[in-house]
Amino acid sequence: MSNQNTSDLIEAYLKKFLEEQAAIEIRRAEMAHLFDCVPSQINYVINTRFTIQQGYNVISKRGGGGYIRIEKVQISNHQAFLASLDQLFEDYLSENDAKAMIQKLYEEELLTQREGNLLLSLFSKQGINHPDDQRIRAQLMHALLQRLSYEN
Repeated sequence: MSNQNTSDLIEAYLKKFLEEQAAIEIRRAEMAHLFDCVPSQINYVINTRFTIQQGYNVISKRGGGGYIRIEKVQISNHQAFLASLDQLFEDYLSENDAKAMIQKLYEEELLTQREGNLLLSLFSKQGINHPDDQRIRAQLMHALLQRLSYEN
């Protein structure tokens, strides 16, 4: 029996289609019916697992013919990509957002797997064991993104 929860299954289902094409359009109610869940769970998956930090752009059209369009962000210039990541946050950065950014840096081949894993441990709660961890994490991520932009 699989240990995947419904959110994991929805994510995997959508990502399977995104491997084959650059964008997909879904209807929230149809997806909810397909996975026998409430429509808000579809929103949850899209809002947490298809973010710009993870390389996706989401466009939502409400109304009778409404849909949700999920596009893979095409990165043609690493400088622009690093600058856009750097602008996504200011003084505070959550551990989850840092993880998503590090994963995307790895996927874009700006980090090796070893570098990514080391950074994941450094950006974790255990790595930054301080009451002001989100502020420290943001400062470190800004420094990392600036340093990577010098090399590309």
